[in-house]
Amino acid sequence: MEKFKGTGVALVTPFNEDGSIDFPALEKVIEHVIHGNVDYLVVQGTTGESATLSGTEKKQVLAFTRKINRSRLPIVYGLGGNNTQSVLDEMDSIDFSEIDAILSVSPYYNKPSQEGIVAHYRAIADRCPVPVILYNVPGRTASNLTFQTSLQLAQHPNIIGVKEASGNLEQCMRIAKDKPEDFLLISGDDMITTFMRSIGAEGVISVMANAYPEIMGSIIHGNATYSKKGTFSLLDINPLMYEESNPVGVKCLMHHLGICEEHVRLPLLKASPDLSRRIKMAAEKVNTKQFYSPHLE
Repeated sequence: MEKFKGTGVALVTPFNEDGSIDFPALEKVIEHVIHGNVDYLVVQGTTGESATLSGTEKKQVLAFTRKINRSRLPIVYGLGGNNTQSVLDEMDSIDFSEIDAILSVSPYYNKPSQEGIVAHYRAIADRCPVPVILYNVPGRTASNLTFQTSLQLAQHPNIIGVKEASGNLEQCMRIAKDKPEDFLLISGDDMITTFMRSIGAEGVISVMANAYPEIMGSIIHGNATYSKKGTFSLLDINPLMYEESNPVGVKCLMHHLGICEEHVRLPLLKASPDLSRRIKMAAEKVNTKQFYSPHLE
């Protein structure tokens, strides 16, 4: 579990203007975050626009990431859905070499009961050859993985943690209070990571780490002063990342930072001129050189 105690970056998938995957830019993104000292890579999560990539493209992105990574960092692969059998079928077609865990989103759209969510995750965990991290993001799934459900699933030997993006701080505290010692509570919201650390969270799966891996490292690994300082430095720019949906904002930011282009796939559109201008202005005020991760000294 040690390998997931830190900053996981939810990698974007760069595109060319014609919508095809920009693999040279993906290499640049991977090297950028590795040199920024993230702790592991999350491939094909929501930020990677997995909803609009074909099955073949997802496998291509995974294979390319493995090639560029060269086993330097652990890899978590996004594998989930609202059709349990389809997830199991997809699992059977994946090469799990160099995949250290999967991140599996709670079933969306069909709004299952908590008992249905438990049965869904148990079926996945029973079949999966690597550990499973739950992903609770009610803003996208239209249902909440309650703390009782997370704690129930934490008893499964192949379920090792939960990425909590509910925004419900009491729910997070109840998981932290009663979870097994080896079950990971992972922040799913960059801006509450400092708080999450204070109650026992041991990691974050981050959007902002695509652009600012050093700052996120300071937030998750630094002492209380550095953690708060890192969080406060993102207060102005972070809300802009979500005004026109994720990853529209962070791709726009990365474009302004010279990391990759800002192209997204429909139904998303790239950032509006006004949002792009405000992101650029906010980025000019962020100083990454003042941050460091003490664990890397």
